[in-house]
Amino acid sequence: MSLIRRYGLLVASLLALAQPAQAALFGNDEALTRQQQALQQRVDALDARLGKTESAMQQNQPMLDLLKELEALKAEVARLRGQLEVQANQLDTLGKRQNDLYADLDQRLADLAKVAKPAPATDAAQPAASGPQAASTAAVTPPAGGGAQQPDPLTESRSYESALALFRDAKYPGAITGFQNFLKAYPDSTLAANAQYWIGYAYYAQKDYKTSLAHQKKLVATYPNSPKVPDALLNIATNQIELDDLTGARKTLKELVAKHPGTPAAQLAARRLAALKK
Repeated sequence: MSLIRRYGLLVASLLALAQPAQAALFGNDEALTRQQQALQQRVDALDARLGKTESAMQQNQPMLDLLKELEALKAEVARLRGQLEVQANQLDTLGKRQNDLYADLDQRLADLAKVAKPAPATDAAQPAASGPQAASTAAVTPPAGGGAQQPDPLTESRSYESALALFRDAKYPGAITGFQNFLKAYPDSTLAANAQYWIGYAYYAQKDYKTSLAHQKKLVATYPNSPKVPDALLNIATNQIELDDLTGARKTLKELVAKHPGTPAAQLAARRLAALKK
């Protein structure tokens, strides 16, 4: 075989080998092109969706503003609820302090009652006598007032103090009984209205709101000029609130503020009226 023929065969072989490689190269290029087109189509689709979303958001901007306002209102409601709980706790604490102050004041009044009523004096017009005759005369002389015996201020004070001590110890049934016995024994006592008040408040402490309401109304009717009337009216309103009688509570609180201005009970009543209006 000649050299030229060998060279031609070699070239032909090389060309035969190059054709599949070239075909593969062109095939890969076409695949890449198809992938690129597919990606471009996906990008175009995403662009279209994004455009629609932006358009929808622009159209729904008022709705978004309403949602933001709603969230702001929710936050404000949560804040107001927190303030309401704090105020309710403050009112409860203030009520307990007021209760303690009233109990302390009643204790002082009871102490004053010991010396407010002097012991019955002997008849000053009776002639003086000495010796056995004086002793005999003193033994048969009746008390002033035609035999009517005056209440012992010390016994009266102790009876009231005993009932009040039971109330302070939260022994409410015993306190109620003690104050009721006090009223039976000393109906004209200067502490009678106070005893009636604590009876009503003891029932309130036991959550017997109807009975408490009745006793406080009895105080207002029986002792209209007593300094305890403002406190009784405040407790009446409190019982009415517990019984869901908000109309009656507002009426009672307004009466308290109007008739007893400047009292601690009226100040509390004004605050509760403001709270009930909200």
